Amino acid sequence: VLKDTLEKRGALAQIKARIRAEVFNALDDQSEPRPALSHENLLINELIREYLEYNKYKYTASVLTAESGQPEEPLDRQFLAKELNVIEDASGKSVPLLYGIISHFLHGGKEESTQKPLPKVSLMNYPKQNFVKPPTERNQK
Repeated sequence: VLKDTLEKRGALAQIKARIRAEVFNALDDQSEPRPALSHENLLINELIREYLEYNKYKYTASVLTAESGQPEEPLDRQFLAKELNVIEDASGKSVPLLYGIISHFLHGGKEESTQKPLPKVSLMNYPKQNFVKPPTERNQK
């Protein structure tokens, strides 16, 4: 009965995720130095962390931060957008940058040169219902 109650409240999944994160932290060998975090990996990890936190995968995000050597404090979103040459419109600022980047490439903005800035990232073409449905429901379409 207790398990069912915790499951219905969504607490059981959180408890399991928290245990996994704590086990990882306990097993993480601090004596083994991590390789230097490249600029590209720093940006990629930050895009992933923003996505994870937006979707409330906070324990997964904490493991990513610990394992990758990413700074504990998230990078400023404006800094991240500038580094990636992304110009956001108002609708894009309410979701992680990764959604806008994916939307851009899914909807035909495939420039050949990586030197050109991405055009305005808009979520107008991106189905809004995907941002509120669980990932399992999104994949069934």
